[in-house]
Amino acid sequence: MRGKKKWVNMLLTALAVMLVLAGCSGNSNKPANTSSPSPAASNSGTGGETAQPVEITFWNLFGGGEGDFVDQIVSGFNESQSEVTVKTLRLESNEYYAKFGTALASGKGPDVAVAHADRLAPFVKAGQLSPLDELAGQADFNFSEITDANVESVSYDGKPYAVPLDTHFHMFYYNKDLLEQAGLLNDDGTPKFGDISPEGFKQFLSEIKSKVPGVTPFGVNTPYFHEPFYNLYYQAGGSILNDDLSQAALNNESALSVLNFYLDLYDQGLSDINDKTPWDTFHSGKAATWFGGVWEAGWHLGEEGLNVGITSIPPFFGSESHWSGSHTLVIPAYATDEKKVAAMKFMKYFTMEGGKTWGQAGHVPAGKAVIASDEYLSLPYREEFIKSQQTVKYAPKTDQYNAIDTVVKEVLQGIIFKTVTPEEGLKGMEKEINEIVQN
Repeated sequence: MRGKKKWVNMLLTALAVMLVLAGCSGNSNKPANTSSPSPAASNSGTGGETAQPVEITFWNLFGGGEGDFVDQIVSGFNESQSEVTVKTLRLESNEYYAKFGTALASGKGPDVAVAHADRLAPFVKAGQLSPLDELAGQADFNFSEITDANVESVSYDGKPYAVPLDTHFHMFYYNKDLLEQAGLLNDDGTPKFGDISPEGFKQFLSEIKSKVPGVTPFGVNTPYFHEPFYNLYYQAGGSILNDDLSQAALNNESALSVLNFYLDLYDQGLSDINDKTPWDTFHSGKAATWFGGVWEAGWHLGEEGLNVGITSIPPFFGSESHWSGSHTLVIPAYATDEKKVAAMKFMKYFTMEGGKTWGQAGHVPAGKAVIASDEYLSLPYREEFIKSQQTVKYAPKTDQYNAIDTVVKEVLQGIIFKTVTPEEGLKGMEKEINEIVQN
């Protein structure tokens, strides 16, 4: 009996050890928002205790398909190493910057966050964001791995204050079936534009109107008209502010010609000024062409029965310059040194490894190695995206940009809905912007 009892006790002891060891093993199914240690948590060497990862909170505003890609990237990072655990908080885009600004001012909020490049300047001026040049070295990250234009867009006084994730801009989307019906599709599946000029584009759209009745020839983003306006205004050589950012530069013949061009499209029935969701109109096959964001590529191309082509916006007004924006990641100045380094490691992963996933969302990744990879270039139209990226124009780097942009948006709406003439609108816009800049 004693021998049997001794054998049972040994067996129970062995089982207990096995359970303890199993409890120390990794949890490969851990979600992105978990705060538990990652799979390869290492021993600290004192008393057999396990070193706990640094936990950081990540704020972002990505919903829908973009949000799904972000979740994949966060999960991939958490599972790839044992030093840092990221917890995600997603906020509604319409309230994001109000809450983020409050967090920065109060010193309580995320350890790493998304910010558009054109929103950085006031936070940098207020000293609320951490410069990243030294932190990058501690995380073994080199900004030379990011495209030069992206780095320049987030740098102030020679220091980067964000890690760029991407460049996003508009492309010329077209319904191949509708253009073929109008006799405007080349044998290689590209649009038969004819003369690349404002009048030539109007003629192209007029052909669609006459040969494909019941379809909007060109969907204009009337609710966010500043973006299609900027696309063609930048083509015409225009800028929002002068070179030293000291006064408005919008009240000129270039802006007037672009506005009159769009007003002609509305007046001639080539675009529908009352369409509040032109992106859906194009997606449903009821618009033949559209200036759509690169982030829409997967949505339109993935729709069964919708035969879509994508090309760079033709230089109708002379140059290939066009509007663009960029998502970036930033670290608040109030974060502890430990969390700043942890956040920088996450930012490096998001850009260089996560960029492979982020590229599927349509945005052009900022990492040079990512956009040069076969994995990225095998995605539809990505070579055309990269070509178009070379001629983007970013917003002016002023801490007053948000106020300036609000004025532009409001005045442009008045112009296209004819509550004010283009001449009066541009004159008033100039006055308001100069008051903002000079105060």
